[in-house]
Amino acid sequence: MQSTVHFTKMHGIGNDYVYINGFAEHVENPEELAVRISDRHFGVGSDGLVLILPSHTADIRMRMFNADGTEAEMCGNASRCVGKFAYDHGLVKKDVMRLETRAGIKIIRLRKDGDCVVGATVDMGEPILEPAKIPVDTAWAKDGQCIEQDLEVNGTNFAVTCVSMGNPHAVLFVDDLDSLDLPRLGPCFEHHPVFPARINTEFVKRISENRVAMRVWERGAGETLACGTGACAVGVACALTGRTQRKLTVALTGGELTIDWNTSDGHVYMTGNAVTVFDGTFIL
Repeated sequence: MQSTVHFTKMHGIGNDYVYINGFAEHVENPEELAVRISDRHFGVGSDGLVLILPSHTADIRMRMFNADGTEAEMCGNASRCVGKFAYDHGLVKKDVMRLETRAGIKIIRLRKDGDCVVGATVDMGEPILEPAKIPVDTAWAKDGQCIEQDLEVNGTNFAVTCVSMGNPHAVLFVDDLDSLDLPRLGPCFEHHPVFPARINTEFVKRISENRVAMRVWERGAGETLACGTGACAVGVACALTGRTQRKLTVALTGGELTIDWNTSDGHVYMTGNAVTVFDGTFIL
């Protein structure tokens, strides 16, 4: 008899993952399952796999695996969906919940229409700017931070700002997003030797003092429609370089996020939707 696992497909502005209720299901090898279930031709199709699990230190815990099977520290869009899943399935019946991640505890404040969860605001904590903690090669970074640092990629110099939001990001500003050859450029940044843990890369176009557009290349997944931690890193990089205000709208391929790098506590707050697409059963 074939073994199966039940799952829920969800997305946050197009950043789609397969979610498994770890309270009811046991996954023996999540790294292998992430590769199989994420395949858009032979699996369910997603940017990765998220396990929703009990926590000893918070209301709930998540483990997130990229489509290539590597485990990531955190996913902003997935955290909103975890909050919705936990509420909808009765795992946590709170409008404000604490989420345990490999990047620490995150606070999720659900946005509801009646009793229906439609999205959330997530306290993503303070950005990490210290090169060794992002991490980036400290011999390349200068002056204790990495703000518009020159980086040669494929013979071209880019001014790169590096930020960790629990996972590492490189942000660079461009004049034209549509003409970017991201399948060529993305892997060159992801695997560049100055990024020892690989890197997520955001290509950003400033539109106004409170609005930017971006495309993202995620380590282990390739180009995705959205990246929540990436949008947070972009908000920080925009403020650090004087391009925008600290609260702004980030327009991604899959939709929009509101990012607020709060002046009172230094935390980054991310607001966006959370959508259930369908439930199913996967044959292991």
